[in-house]
Amino acid sequence: MSNKIDNTEFKKNSKHDPDAKFADNERLKGQSNFLRGTIEPDLGDQLTGGFTADNFQLIRFHGMYQQDDRDIRPERAKQKLEPLHNVMLRARMPGGIIKPEQWLAIDKFADDKTSYGSIRLTTRQTFQFHGVLKPHIKGMHQMLDGVGIDSIATAGDVNRNVLCTANPVQSELHQEAYEWAKKISEHLLPKTKAYAEIWLDGEKSETTEEPILGSTYLPRKFKTTVTIPPDNEVDIHANDLNFVAIAQDGKLVGFNVLVGGGLAMTHGDVNTYPRRADDFGFIPAEHTLAIAEHVVSVQRDWGNRSNRKNAKTKYTLDNYGVAAFKAEVEKRSGVKFEDSRPFEFTHRGDRIGWVDGIDGKHHLTLFIQSGRILDYPEKTLKTGCRKIAEIHQGDFRMTANQNLIIAGVPADQKDIIEKIAREHGLIDDSHTEQRKNSMACVSFPTCPLAMAEAERYLPTLVEQTESLLAKHDIANDNIILRVVGCPNGCGRAMLAEIGLVGKGPGKYNVYLGGNRQGTRVPKLYLENVSEDVYLAAFDELIGTWAKERLTLENNEHECFGDFVIRTGIVAEVKVSKTDFHA
Repeated sequence: MSNKIDNTEFKKNSKHDPDAKFADNERLKGQSNFLRGTIEPDLGDQLTGGFTADNFQLIRFHGMYQQDDRDIRPERAKQKLEPLHNVMLRARMPGGIIKPEQWLAIDKFADDKTSYGSIRLTTRQTFQFHGVLKPHIKGMHQMLDGVGIDSIATAGDVNRNVLCTANPVQSELHQEAYEWAKKISEHLLPKTKAYAEIWLDGEKSETTEEPILGSTYLPRKFKTTVTIPPDNEVDIHANDLNFVAIAQDGKLVGFNVLVGGGLAMTHGDVNTYPRRADDFGFIPAEHTLAIAEHVVSVQRDWGNRSNRKNAKTKYTLDNYGVAAFKAEVEKRSGVKFEDSRPFEFTHRGDRIGWVDGIDGKHHLTLFIQSGRILDYPEKTLKTGCRKIAEIHQGDFRMTANQNLIIAGVPADQKDIIEKIAREHGLIDDSHTEQRKNSMACVSFPTCPLAMAEAERYLPTLVEQTESLLAKHDIANDNIILRVVGCPNGCGRAMLAEIGLVGKGPGKYNVYLGGNRQGTRVPKLYLENVSEDVYLAAFDELIGTWAKERLTLENNEHECFGDFVIRTGIVAEVKVSKTDFHA
């Protein structure tokens, strides 16, 4: 079967030879009838719990990944049973805002129809269901649609859920930024009606074109953010396209546009690497959608469709040059980038606890370790969130750091909501700064890419790190610490001061040298090592840091990432293509 591309975009603008051999995903997308495939009849096949052939990939464009419980896979194999197939669904929630009535609906579905019973807040500023069996998939989409939620284009080779600064303090500016996040999300969505036809019993209609994404969609996944300095909690350098809000007198006037960030890589492949985004310059706000569309269209036409490991926007910029890519965006959009306006990131984590907004409302940020909202014997997090949703008059905001904000609380509700949160363990004063600044991806048992533990290992790793900080008399300090089960980038370990990336069962690559602001990629320090090796190294490094770190002008201490760069423990990654593997 040919994987030749028949697409007008390629004839007009592509850097590729349309007769070249492309990755099989290009054939799959081109033959999918605009993402319909044979998903609908496959859904009715009860002989298997999974999806077959191309549909395994195509359901991703509808916001789902096929998974199975890897903890029980060997036992099922012994019984000659197929893996316990199910799907993970990731919702599309631009800016992470969810209403209390929507929360109550997803809470009930998680209880009634998922294998794990949890709501999982993700680094993509949305929620995921894990463990949805085939008979419940269509009902899940219909339930979500009934409360105004969908999962269109939260996975696959498209623009995914658009992130936005969740900080509720700058209420007026945040509202403007959030509205742009929604507009960008809607503008870049696939135009095919496949989602409505398959999951919502919508009227069948022929799709003839995808004017922005193209009939074979993008070469690879694409991620977009809108952020308001000085907060970088969305980690802009993890994303293909970023709009950094520039304000005057508290009003949004435009954005600096940063392009080409991304963290995924492949073990052992020196042609893959994490990369910071480049600042293309400033645009007035009215040009936002045009610039978004044409950054996407250039990546659509110039991105590598032969090698998916080299297909993301970051590689397109390095392959063709930042200046050439930027010039092509200007040509297509008719918008010239102005000189970048000054901005600075000083903060990246969420402000846990109560803060007051300029609108007179109160906002409570709840720390949710690894974003897993579930009832545990000692803390009934899920019940607590449900009880708050039953009385809350504002909205909820999911953050890109896996936490949850109860936003817009009037003064007369503040004590009631805090009481519920404390009763159910949603507020825990014993949480250290180290715990609040540590993060993990899902990994085992559900992620098919996992090589080592992450979410289930994080509590232990945090406790070990806390002990080392206390041992060296700096218990009140912290290190940006992240652990992920594979090098795919989900937990953003490649922007951490210490990043552990799974290599095999109980083995990790250890990267050092990110910074507090999230603007520097770390570098490999230890390869394929077990816990005893890297903990011994951390003990020595933290001890040296505690003794030799600088005191800065603001009387704060030099952060761990800056210390390991300054002292030459690892070299600074300035240009990823040349420095990361050097």
